[in-house]
Amino acid sequence: MRLFLALELQPPVREALEEAIAPLRAAAPELSWVPPAKRHLTLKFLGDVPDVRVGEVTAMTDAIARGHHPFEMELGGVGAFPNFRRARVVWSGVAHEPRLELLHHDLEVAGEAAGFELEGRAFRPHVTLARVRTAEEADHVRRLARAARRVDFTAAQDVDAITLFESTLAPAGAPYRRVHVSTLGGG
Repeated sequence: MRLFLALELQPPVREALEEAIAPLRAAAPELSWVPPAKRHLTLKFLGDVPDVRVGEVTAMTDAIARGHHPFEMELGGVGAFPNFRRARVVWSGVAHEPRLELLHHDLEVAGEAAGFELEGRAFRPHVTLARVRTAEEADHVRRLARAARRVDFTAAQDVDAITLFESTLAPAGAPYRRVHVSTLGGG
């Protein structure tokens, strides 16, 4: 199973984000836009995990979640990795939140102890909006950069659970399946 841990966006946040980025989609329709229902904040990508280890992963995630209280996360703005001139990913940002950083850190440490690869890059929380697949698309991203400066989007949502998702690779895009939800604070 190809697994990852994430924070799901609440429906009102997903809807507000979709409305706010409509001009971006119009400016660069050729990009690979992530469907609204699949937008999330990835906390930890686990990769291919044997079915027999799923219980271990859910127990690990439940234990981490119990040690964290719910908190509020603020989303806003639009950017690109590494930047709009050489964009590979277009994203909506997440404001610095120490409790989110600690949650991510604890998942990384527990994941490494369980034999999962430690993420080698700094944690830059974001919600992926689109992927740039070709150099030709990258040329069109300049239009997107101009449109992105005009996006006025901020939203806050409560974070009260971590979701374990399975992602199945497919030519038409990877469908996600919710495998387990771990409630923060053990509630």
